[in-house]
Amino acid sequence: MADLAARVRSIPDFPKPGILFRDITPLMADADALDAAVTALAEHARPLEVDYVIAAEARGFLLGPALARELGAGFVLARKPGKLPYDTVSAEYVLEYGVDTLELHTDAIAEGSRVLVHDDLLATGGTARAACELVEKVGGTVVGCSFLIELTPLAGREKLAGYDVHALLTYDEA
Repeated sequence: MADLAARVRSIPDFPKPGILFRDITPLMADADALDAAVTALAEHARPLEVDYVIAAEARGFLLGPALARELGAGFVLARKPGKLPYDTVSAEYVLEYGVDTLELHTDAIAEGSRVLVHDDLLATGGTARAACELVEKVGGTVVGCSFLIELTPLAGREKLAGYDVHALLTYDEA
């Protein structure tokens, strides 16, 4: 994965002082790196026999659909409130600076389906935990959580205790 790590740019003090932002746009722009990332994520998830991949707005939408396609699974959108046109369930999660909410269509996941939660980045784990709650509220089973990057100092894995968590790249500084 060193090849992929070389395509993740670190930008200090963005979006605010003290934050070291992991910019994946160079990886996304490199066709070979993008293919390698999706392939590696799929290789880890394939044994989980996933029916759906769910990802949260907006950056989860970058690799989530490609991962679902690679796995032969459906893709399900978890969106901010008011963005989905049908009946929804919701889950709140805590951010460093407040509380946010994700919503999911009530019929997006068939009961008993095997679901992979995906996002580009595992930081504090709140977004992924909310996605897991949404899956379970509609009767799905979370079989794993998949990330391109994990920022280990932020301890997001702790919020996902009990779930299989996998990240392609890990960073020991946040």
